[in-house]
Amino acid sequence: MKNAYLGIDIGSISTKGVILDDNDVILASDYLWTEGDPMGAAKRLIVSLGEKLDRSRYQVVSAGTTGSARRLVGAMVGASVVKNEITAHAIGTTALYPQVRTIFEIGGQDSKIILVEHGVVVDYAMNTLCAAGTGSFLSSQAHRLGVEVEQFGQIALTSTHPTPIAARCTVFAESDLVHKAQVGHKKEDIIAGLCHAVVDNYLNNVGKGKKIVPPIVFQGGVSKNVGVVKAFEEATGQHIHVDPNGHLTGAFGVAILARGAKVRRPFDFQVADRAFATREVICGKCANHCEILCVYDGEALLDAWGNKCERGEIRA
Repeated sequence: MKNAYLGIDIGSISTKGVILDDNDVILASDYLWTEGDPMGAAKRLIVSLGEKLDRSRYQVVSAGTTGSARRLVGAMVGASVVKNEITAHAIGTTALYPQVRTIFEIGGQDSKIILVEHGVVVDYAMNTLCAAGTGSFLSSQAHRLGVEVEQFGQIALTSTHPTPIAARCTVFAESDLVHKAQVGHKKEDIIAGLCHAVVDNYLNNVGKGKKIVPPIVFQGGVSKNVGVVKAFEEATGQHIHVDPNGHLTGAFGVAILARGAKVRRPFDFQVADRAFATREVICGKCANHCEILCVYDGEALLDAWGNKCERGEIRA
């Protein structure tokens, strides 16, 4: 039986998972919507990966989690490694592109830029306060225009005169889009304009003050939008690398970290059948009144966090 390693990247919009072997070969992968239920999404992901993996040949011996719900899902799956998105994306990207210097990442609700030198992160920035310029922004505008978001990029490429769209704020962008449509701008030009607006928003906010050096790798769900890729190339004057599995990079990176974990915990795919639950406790032991989140498997406490001092600590 050969060893394999599980990586889960669970975000607010999408949940990604990969299983790697010892040579970074992806044995199984999936990408699905979180739908406001990270525990449910993690269970569905585990079932899917378990069906795709040849379990007669491979045993998952270690798991890692990243993303906004990383600690919650990490408690569920008994993760050996729980890491932030910056670390996971940097590890995953440098494994695929050792010479990378700049990483663009745009997900469903946030975006980030990571600067790398000699395989080490030297600077980064994130935007988590505004959805303008993210995947959810593009999805909502696609719906408003009556277009499937998967078609957005190809339609953008047919434009010859992209329409300028104010994208510094979602509200401004929506009102500007409606106005441009009402005065007769072509749909493909508006869509191309939205792609350029996403890039302008990203470079002027997340990338503000950052020295963008090639090679540049673009990842996250929005990297699948060829209209945004083209807009990035025009704005930077550089070729933008997009890996076919770029939307899985966070999961890929944390799976690599799980492989290197000192403590390994064999993974049981039956975890998807167990009754996990969360409970919130308000600590009254000091003036902070911390909100402590507890994760249970049945009646057994798996993990708890949120306390700002040791008096509120709840041990599993």
